[in-house]
Amino acid sequence: MIAELVSSALGLALYLNTLSADFCYDDSRAIKTNQDLLPETPWTHIFYNDFWGTLLTHSGSHKSYRPLCTLSFRLNHAIGGLNPWSYHLVNVLLHAAVTGLFTSFSKILLGDGYWTFMAGLMFASHPIHTEAVAGIVGRADVGASLFFLLSLLCYIKHCSTRGYSATTWGWFLGTGLCAGCSMLWKEQGVTVLAVSAIYDVFVFHRLKMKQILPTIYKRKNLSLFLSISLLTFWGTSLLGARLYWMGNKPPSFSNSDNPAADSDSLLARTLTFFYLPTKNLWLLLCPDTLSFDWSMDAVPLLKTICDWRNLHTVAFYTGLLLLAYYGLKSPSTERECNGKAVTNGKQNANGHSCLSDVEYRNSEIKPSFASKVENGIKNDVSQRTQLPSTENIVILSLSLLIIPFVPATNLFFYVGFVIAERVLYIPSMGFCLLITVGARALYVKVQKRFLKTLIFYATATLIVFYGLKTAIRNGDWQNEEMLYRSGIKVNPAKAWGNLGNVLKSQSKISEAETAYRNALYYRSNMADMLYNEAYMRLSKLPEAEHWYMESLRSKTDHIPAHLTYGKLLALTGRKSEAEKFFLKAIELDPTKGNCYMHYGQFLLEEGRLIEAAEMAKKAAELDSLEFDVVFNAAHMLRQASLNEAAEKYYDLAARLRPNYPAALMNLGAILHLNGRLQKAEANYLRALQLKPDDVITQSNLRKLWNIMEKQGLKTSKT
Repeated sequence: MIAELVSSALGLALYLNTLSADFCYDDSRAIKTNQDLLPETPWTHIFYNDFWGTLLTHSGSHKSYRPLCTLSFRLNHAIGGLNPWSYHLVNVLLHAAVTGLFTSFSKILLGDGYWTFMAGLMFASHPIHTEAVAGIVGRADVGASLFFLLSLLCYIKHCSTRGYSATTWGWFLGTGLCAGCSMLWKEQGVTVLAVSAIYDVFVFHRLKMKQILPTIYKRKNLSLFLSISLLTFWGTSLLGARLYWMGNKPPSFSNSDNPAADSDSLLARTLTFFYLPTKNLWLLLCPDTLSFDWSMDAVPLLKTICDWRNLHTVAFYTGLLLLAYYGLKSPSTERECNGKAVTNGKQNANGHSCLSDVEYRNSEIKPSFASKVENGIKNDVSQRTQLPSTENIVILSLSLLIIPFVPATNLFFYVGFVIAERVLYIPSMGFCLLITVGARALYVKVQKRFLKTLIFYATATLIVFYGLKTAIRNGDWQNEEMLYRSGIKVNPAKAWGNLGNVLKSQSKISEAETAYRNALYYRSNMADMLYNEAYMRLSKLPEAEHWYMESLRSKTDHIPAHLTYGKLLALTGRKSEAEKFFLKAIELDPTKGNCYMHYGQFLLEEGRLIEAAEMAKKAAELDSLEFDVVFNAAHMLRQASLNEAAEKYYDLAARLRPNYPAALMNLGAILHLNGRLQKAEANYLRALQLKPDDVITQSNLRKLWNIMEKQGLKTSKT
């Protein structure tokens, strides 16, 4: 228990400096502007929307279904509002909990000695975790890891009790439930079922590849076959339900998010996709250069066989195959057990029985955690616990490293990123185990005390350097300006562009323009950057028009540029041209209510009230869960004197945000105009409860009371 507590304490301590950090990067979309976190939004919406608050079946959804993570954000919001401190605290506590569970899992494989300490401390301190822990949206990965490990530990219990205890299927049920929860935190959580199967076959039963088919054919170990079959069934069911719930359609991403996926060259796609796992492994081994974003040209495409990076790819897969061969080959008679050489089943100093593999292969195929009845007395299974061999741990480590990473490889579907550091949170468990068991194997092989000491302290030094890097990297996540400046080296176009947005929001216009121009220097066809220069220069209309045209030239389907350029044209009196751009925006995405809203506002200003009203209704119908769209549609209908229709959408807006004073006041006003006086009074009073000093609401209420008194109606005043 000491190893678990110490490792968790280190994981906690290293991230204390993130508690003062602000919301950064994706946090804004997932938390600050996510309607699903608001108390007035029904909590059930979380189970129908994606991670960012968009309906899963909507064409613009990223299909990232993580309701348990979003639910945790909502609980944070209910307790502390938009104070980032509480959000960061939950992330740090979750990381500490995951570290403790990982250390406990390592103890099952490595025993009670200092190698378990090494594995736990390495996981606690690894810098690749900074994005997942310091970035609040990374909670999806940390939460998924928590249930990933719980599921795996439940399955280990299932294996050790299978065949002699009635609780074994209770543990299996726990495996399935925790795997489902892990997937509902983040998609890759479901891969724990495959890792569990690897554990059962290659670690618990110690089967070699050549033994698997004969075991199935001869119907040996039927309990193993049943467990693996149930794991397969449950995993298939979870994946099928996940696919069905997101509308049976894969997400679509911008070509800049994953340039290789958008490449026309099969060779470039193949070489790049084979190279990317190599780059990810290097980040695990040497996390010296980290970035908030690896899209665009951060990792240039490999377009030819002659690209020297292909050598890295060859070396990576060669090493992977050698490790797999080492883990699956028949082991030698000498093994190491918790850092001590053991031959022919002698017991090690820690009290673990380390039976030799020769003895094991000469016996029947039995699990590592076996029990038998001698003289009518059942032996205590805990006394027969046997640590896995190095070969067994290598196979399990490789499965932990590779299988959870498979969804990010573009093998089955294209993903919306090139490299995402937080995706490596779960695979890093396999990496830490692999490094630890490798260091242990070397420690056992060498004979000289000096070399043993050198290996031990080299591993400890690596952990120290990892910890220092983590503490320093956390500083980059303090706010968006620091984060984007830290990413200029890796992804200059994206980093400069985002930095420009931050500087613009700080009213540092000159610095923002410099940042935008730097972004365009590295990537001249960035429509968003061209658009932002134009937006800043609306007071200089000719110059703004030039940049709008540049934006549209670089990306002909850039909807914001069409809408805002339409406004500029209307402002300069070119109404017919303006209308064409509004209509073009609608044509580009006819499912986007915001496009109809902008066009409706244009029509309203032109006095085309009936057409404007139709656009308002269309916008509200398409985005009926978007408060701003519904609220603005109600305003437009009211301005068009269509008060009955306006009442419908003011009422919908008030239901979307029942604690928003402006929504209640406007609903009261339209009810007032439509003669529904008592309902109007109730909404005015509710608005004043939320905002007692609102002068307009107070004035409207006094006028309403005068009318009600003249009609002989009872008021709350009387």
